[in-house]
Amino acid sequence: MVKTPTQRTVQISAPNLVRATFRLVGTAPYVQARFSAKAMNMMAEKMVAGQKAKKGKAREPRDFEDDFNQALHVALGGWYGIPASAFRQAMISACRLVGFRMTLAKLSVFVQADGFDATDGIPLVRIEGTPVPITMAVRNATGVADLRVRPMWREWACTVNVVFDGDQFSFDDVTNLLLRVGEQVGIGEGRPDSRNSAGLGWGLFRIDFGPQPEGADEAAEAAEAVLV
Repeated sequence: MVKTPTQRTVQISAPNLVRATFRLVGTAPYVQARFSAKAMNMMAEKMVAGQKAKKGKAREPRDFEDDFNQALHVALGGWYGIPASAFRQAMISACRLVGFRMTLAKLSVFVQADGFDATDGIPLVRIEGTPVPITMAVRNATGVADLRVRPMWREWACTVNVVFDGDQFSFDDVTNLLLRVGEQVGIGEGRPDSRNSAGLGWGLFRIDFGPQPEGADEAAEAAEAVLV
């Protein structure tokens, strides 16, 4: 008896990607700690030198100004930026608050970059404001006390372009998710959702919706969200 091949109909819809633009204004300082190119070069030199790395090598004096500059994300165009992944990871993390599966969120929400880090190509969102150095007392993984200099933006703002799957999220969903990031999760160093502590309350923000003209509620989604 010859079996007739079973025909299968595959029904996979095309991606329904939507782009939304948000203006964010910091409500708490933003602090970043880029892994410096200098530290990476020193690690590479030690690996190349092997066992001879520490023999007869004097410890160089600490240059705190250089530490500050090395901790900044600087784009190819010379401007400062926030890693785009910081916003994306924060939005994915915020899904825990509303019971949405983080594994689906990883495939459904993205942040477009304004440029790329001049050192290692990390996608960046341009930040507005002026960073100032702050010196913090910390403990290394070994428990030894140390001083770290980090750039802090006491006042900051940025424009974030979010691309999301319209079959998973609506524009209102993404807006509310980003609101939760700004009030409950945060970005950067000392954020409430820090992996190693409860944070310092840094990296929080609000969404600047701007002036709301008459009829804005009905037109909000059409004005802010467009097909990619």
